[in-house]
Amino acid sequence: MELPSQMILFTKVVEGGSFSAAAREIGHAPSSVSKQMSLLEDRLGLRLLTRTQSGITLTEEGRVFHERCLELVRSLSETEALFASMSGRPTGLLRVSATVAFGKTKLIPMLPRFLADTPDVKLSLDLSDRPIDFAHDRVDIGIRFADQIDDPSVIARKIGGSDRVICAAPSYVAAFGAPEVPDDLRQHACLLNAVGRDRNAWRLDGPTGRMRIPVSGDFETDSADAIYHAVCAGLGIARLSTYLIDEDLRAGRLVRLLPDYKLGRSDLMALFRERRNLAPKIRVFLDFLHAEFGQGRQLEETALRDTA
Repeated sequence: MELPSQMILFTKVVEGGSFSAAAREIGHAPSSVSKQMSLLEDRLGLRLLTRTQSGITLTEEGRVFHERCLELVRSLSETEALFASMSGRPTGLLRVSATVAFGKTKLIPMLPRFLADTPDVKLSLDLSDRPIDFAHDRVDIGIRFADQIDDPSVIARKIGGSDRVICAAPSYVAAFGAPEVPDDLRQHACLLNAVGRDRNAWRLDGPTGRMRIPVSGDFETDSADAIYHAVCAGLGIARLSTYLIDEDLRAGRLVRLLPDYKLGRSDLMALFRERRNLAPKIRVFLDFLHAEFGQGRQLEETALRDTA
């Protein structure tokens, strides 16, 4: 038995006035309690208890040691009470990692509502498009699109999604023309995402069925946000989520290309490591994300291998 456990047992012996009373409280044999007290005295090199026919009495050293043991028991009780209270309400620092474009355009604007509803939570936000390494990164919740996730061990909960379209700036179309069929993309400067799956091949569904078109270009980046700014600057043709470019399409700052073809819908996922005993701050943020992006529907947790 470790020293802290022996100290707690020592207080029970003193409170009960005998080894038998302490043994009954913890459900052990009196001989086991007596042995642990002897081991404790040997460990300290001091006699703490005087054994008598009527029970036990404390030595002077035992009285001093008992006070220290009571301090330990009080500290443990206070710690247990603290975390018991925390288990019912969200509190503490919540570390969130989101993709750059989604974080800037969608997540940050709604954070004032979350923080107003959870005044005991502080939020640390990391914006990055790189994969999350939960084993090394200090992250409580990650937000990524399904095709950006390559760790099958994480828990992934769907919180929304977005269609993807092919687009370009009017200046690019004026200079180089617009593709009329998917195969024309091979001849255009396409903007590539260095961290997405199939970054060099775009999958399209259209009147002639499903196809996979290899694309190339002289601009590649690891950020959808950078691709967005690049396509607006006329650097090439991009494949982007509609949540990011809807306003630009309506305003004419971008032009949708190949409108008869669909690129599929990308699921937005909330990622976390443990399924059981989630901290309240994590659980309440997951519920908030569902309310904001999933129309309030509580979607089932699912292993990533089932959703990717």
